[in-house]
Amino acid sequence: MKTTAQIHSTLPLKGEQGGGLGVGLGFALALQHKIDNLNKPKGSLGRLEELAFQIGMIQQTLTPVLRHPVHLLFGADHGIEREGVSVSPREVTWQQMANFTRGGGGVNMFCRQHGFELHLIDVGVDHDLSAFPAILNRKVAPHGTANFLHGPAMTEEQCEKALSVGREQVDSAFAEGCNIISIGEMGIANTSPSSIWMSLLLGLPLEQCVGAGAGLNSEGIRHKLDVLKRSIEAMEAIDAIDTIETIDAIDSKQPLRYLMRYFGGFEMVAAIGAMLRAAELRMVVLVDGFIMSACALMASRLMPAFMDFAIFCHSGDESGHQLMLERMGAKPLLHLGLRLGEGTGALCAFPIIDSAVRMINEMGNFEDNKITKYF
Repeated sequence: MKTTAQIHSTLPLKGEQGGGLGVGLGFALALQHKIDNLNKPKGSLGRLEELAFQIGMIQQTLTPVLRHPVHLLFGADHGIEREGVSVSPREVTWQQMANFTRGGGGVNMFCRQHGFELHLIDVGVDHDLSAFPAILNRKVAPHGTANFLHGPAMTEEQCEKALSVGREQVDSAFAEGCNIISIGEMGIANTSPSSIWMSLLLGLPLEQCVGAGAGLNSEGIRHKLDVLKRSIEAMEAIDAIDTIETIDAIDSKQPLRYLMRYFGGFEMVAAIGAMLRAAELRMVVLVDGFIMSACALMASRLMPAFMDFAIFCHSGDESGHQLMLERMGAKPLLHLGLRLGEGTGALCAFPIIDSAVRMINEMGNFEDNKITKYF
């Protein structure tokens, strides 16, 4: 039987599997030359220059554009919520999903402000949302995931279905002309699986990964930590873990898939499917806070090249989030203290990304503007 430490030792590290933007050195040099020769001191626009380079590399052009931005918001409930690991009850998931259809959520406001088309997708909310036609019904299971304190949160078939929902949604957005996508979530208790993924994938003590979520007090955090520790111990104890022994030699990603389905939520796995498909289609992927960063972490282990397409938008106050980003080599654009979820941090960062693209396309250069190059 493998321990989680042994599983962790089989996981691919960032960059091990190569891949990525797949453009030649000549193009990269030409893109950097264009950025360096805009009429400004070299490097004086800081992160905007880095973003312009990244987006140019993604789109393989010296004149990148952002077209038809789409925000995918996946909703689902979690069996682990039954253990009292969140200050919010599970009915908040469906109530908020319904609220989004009325335009009353934070995500609605920011989508309107920044011109994002909002897609609401139910992948496992524990409520009948058929009265809300604006919510796309893609339920993997009608009541959300199983309680991972007692066994896997989902079956292999359910995991694949959730991944396919995410892929489907990205394909649909891409067909409409979208080349930049942001992803949000709604699922009470989803900081719990995020904390476990962070601990197991990065080899960190669970204590460094567990925080207050939507507002737990110190006693609540201690209870949450205890439940999550027992959940990991239960996973290590069950016979199913033995199956990984025979699969390692065939597919090094299988341990990742096992951890993904054992602890993940349907909305989280759908988000991973969306992230991976967006990278395959060479789209810009905007990553929100703690939960979406945990999904990006899983996506990056399944496909290390994913990191080339991801822009990490916000570092929140959830315990361990900054540490997670540091271990991933990610530099978030904002730190606003947000802990709402829904993808709001990604949406708030969009104007900065838009500015980077405008910079490379609209600023003149030294030669055309007859300015002496002074560096």
